[in-house]
Amino acid sequence: MNDRITKRYTGNPAAFTLIEIMIAVLLIGMAIAALVVANGAFSQANGIGIDLSTAEFLIEEIRELTMPLPVVDPTDGTAAWGPETGETAIANYDDLDDFDNITISPPIDMSRNPLNDLASFAQQIVVENVDPTALDTVVTDHSSDFVRVTVTIIQNNNSISSASWIRARY
Repeated sequence: MNDRITKRYTGNPAAFTLIEIMIAVLLIGMAIAALVVANGAFSQANGIGIDLSTAEFLIEEIRELTMPLPVVDPTDGTAAWGPETGETAIANYDDLDDFDNITISPPIDMSRNPLNDLASFAQQIVVENVDPTALDTVVTDHSSDFVRVTVTIIQNNNSISSASWIRARY
């Protein structure tokens, strides 16, 4: 009787049993599933990185556009904060305070050309007078010689990035 049992379970010693094959298939399946999940996470992180790089680029475009401009209109001073009469388009803005409290969509480059390929983004600009001894304190009467420019990049109604810098009226 022992010979019959032995012969029954002895086979080709180099062959795999059904359980070993099922375990191998299970492990390979789990490895492939993990790779698919990791690939999705890497793709999402890459997309977020691209959006952040684009946002930083758009902030720099506004900085480059506004750097050569005077802070306030040379003839009116702070009497007309914001766009002066006749400055109805961004192409006509001739000083930094004209850009206060505007949102530009599609965004523009430093030459004021629209970047239609980036239409899902918008540049939100705020220009505020600040106290020279406390740069986080806004001076509402425009009596300070310092302004803070804040540019926030928005994509699909979500803030992606923001940057601020100080300019002097001198």
